[in-house]
Amino acid sequence: MTKSMATGAATLAILLSTIAPAAADWRAGFGTYNIGILSGENEADRIRRYSCLQELVADTLGVAVELYPAADYAGVMQGLLAGQLHQAGLGASGYAGIYLQDPEAVEVVMTSANVDGSLGYYSIIVTRADSGIESIADMAGRSLAYADANSASGYLFPRAELRLAGIEDDYFGRVGFSGGHEQGVVAVLQGQYDAAATWSSLLGEHAEGYSRGNIRRMVDNGLLNMEDIRIIWTSDLIPNGPTVLRKDLPAEARALVLDLFLNMKERQPECYNATIGGEGGGFVEIGHDFYETAVRMRADEIAGSR
Repeated sequence: MTKSMATGAATLAILLSTIAPAAADWRAGFGTYNIGILSGENEADRIRRYSCLQELVADTLGVAVELYPAADYAGVMQGLLAGQLHQAGLGASGYAGIYLQDPEAVEVVMTSANVDGSLGYYSIIVTRADSGIESIADMAGRSLAYADANSASGYLFPRAELRLAGIEDDYFGRVGFSGGHEQGVVAVLQGQYDAAATWSSLLGEHAEGYSRGNIRRMVDNGLLNMEDIRIIWTSDLIPNGPTVLRKDLPAEARALVLDLFLNMKERQPECYNATIGGEGGGFVEIGHDFYETAVRMRADEIAGSR
């Protein structure tokens, strides 16, 4: 057993020892444990990537597990707010949207580290390599696809940073939402938009789509050749999105899920890589404070739209 695994086992034992004996009955009448999956790639690929996680969580908790791949980010957010979902991986903006509606609905428990241990990623704007567009300056009067109104890297952060640089939506000839990160890049490749906002770790090999991100998943799924796109804009570092749990989740279930994820990279590396869609440095515990900037940006976005 490695040192980190031993530490994780000890932590789990302490957590479980603090749970009242009556809590052991939480499975009776609990029903299914429901995990929300954000949009961003086609549903078949999402289900395929998360099927191993479904089995792992079911074995860990001892209850049936259902996956809910929502058509858009709002579907996962509303499912968490309504108590229909128990867990989901979110972007920073999606979490901020939930927090601003109900601070007591969900709890941030962890995020995914990058291969170098860092805890952030980047919004990027991509065009076709043969478009002749090489920078944002070349995008005047051209069309731009944002991914989703609730996406941090696909809308909130790039729009805020572009506005700080004096570039409003009317700088572009047309601005719209593609419905997801994968859909936006596909729309660019097919000539429906001149550029699209998506995300990447920007770590690792360019030809592979870097270590993590939408373009990495697209390369892995045979949907993208990196030679076909050009990155023309990169954001400042965005905090990696959180995994959240409903705050009313039974304490034992919370402890078991946390132990599973924090040790997944070592214990179930194949499922870990499939779930995060690339390569990473494991899950690490994190709290609400890590997302305060995203909450402020989301609040400003809401106030500006009124």
